[in-house]
Amino acid sequence: MRYISTRGGMAPQSFSDILLMGLAPDGGLVLPESYPQIGREQLDAWRGLSYAELAFEIIRLFATDIPADDLKSIIERSYTRAVFGSEEITPLKRLHDGLAILELSNGPTLAFKDMAMQLLGNLFEYVLARKGERLNILGATSGDTGSAAEYAMRGKAGIQVFMLSPDGLMSPFQRAQMYSLQDANIHNIAIQGMFDDCQDIVKAVQNDHAFKARHKIGTVNSINWARVVAQVVYYFKGYFNATASNEEKVSFCVPSGNFGNICAGHIARQMGLPIERLLVATNENDVLDEFFRTGAYRPRGTANTYVTSSPSMDISKASNFERFVFDLLGRDAEALKGLWRQVDAGQGFELSAAQQAAAAEAFGFVSGKSSHADRLATIRQVADEDGVVVDTHTADGIKVARELRRPGETVVCLETALPAKFADTIREALDRDPPRPEGFEGLEELPQKVVVFPADAVKVKAYIEQTLAS
Repeated sequence: MRYISTRGGMAPQSFSDILLMGLAPDGGLVLPESYPQIGREQLDAWRGLSYAELAFEIIRLFATDIPADDLKSIIERSYTRAVFGSEEITPLKRLHDGLAILELSNGPTLAFKDMAMQLLGNLFEYVLARKGERLNILGATSGDTGSAAEYAMRGKAGIQVFMLSPDGLMSPFQRAQMYSLQDANIHNIAIQGMFDDCQDIVKAVQNDHAFKARHKIGTVNSINWARVVAQVVYYFKGYFNATASNEEKVSFCVPSGNFGNICAGHIARQMGLPIERLLVATNENDVLDEFFRTGAYRPRGTANTYVTSSPSMDISKASNFERFVFDLLGRDAEALKGLWRQVDAGQGFELSAAQQAAAAEAFGFVSGKSSHADRLATIRQVADEDGVVVDTHTADGIKVARELRRPGETVVCLETALPAKFADTIREALDRDPPRPEGFEGLEELPQKVVVFPADAVKVKAYIEQTLAS
């Protein structure tokens, strides 16, 4: 399996090479030259596998340059009862109306990002040791990526983590998860701005090729292909858990800001998993909903990005969206570059009627949005009717799933995080504190370590250089 750039300017490379790369040298995102195709016979063989066994069968198709025994060992260390709380890893629960929730938040930081980050940390350590190299990770988080990455990378040999987050805009729990870590290889940087400012800084550093090469800069954001391919696994597992046979179809509803999570569903569908539809759920920052409804993609800039009670989706410019649009355009890199020149110029773009129709008909995408009032109502409804407390982002997904579900359609909502991470909104909805898993008592009172910078890539690069030199 070889990898190319969405913008056409990278010679095909191996999995291990693109694992450490982040953005491609031409500024594009990495994708395989083609998606592996999974037929009925393979689905039948995979249906009874454990999560780790299934992950090995899928990821080995993409990481063909890692010896099978080594890859199997890495995956078995990543997906264990000790890390995720059960043998199932991603249990499925059904609400009274038949809607299913795939539990993805049982890892160490209580968010779905752990599903990929635990594997990524072990892959990084393995490949770096094999190459005799070091890696300095620069990432951006709107809430959950940061803590998942830091918990996965803390203490890893040859790795330093520099994580950008929007100053004051995450929940107190999310901030405490990150900033309370005192490990010497973890460096938190709060940026005075929105998540999009953080993401823009990461991309600016990635595109400074001399700086990136000199300081061995990589990323754990979902622009990193290994993050996405790890997430493909739980679509297969969720499908098997939600169905009795491989003749059935399932739709997935995914709360989406940066388009990484649902991009993995798109890839699973392209591989042949029987996915009927992919339901994109946005919050008030509804750029993606607008696109799938109208064909117009118009990132609004940080000044027009709302601060909401589902903060991990407070994103106007979805990094992974480029991967889907590349496929939608028939993998035409020149056409893709033309559209993204318009995005980078702040103009956005509009698809033709035929291209817009293809997004729904050929690729199965539909969308909806949720507001603060919607998520409060959904949290109350699910608690009253099913005795289940869901977080704000998962509530957005449930609201949109119920709105868009067709008669007889099996819909699986992907859980985003546990409600303990968003206690203020849960209290507003239910007039009580959300359940807090054991071991997180007093988290917000722990000492915190963070530096604050304006939204300036030059200042962030200077801080990285200074830190690495000390």
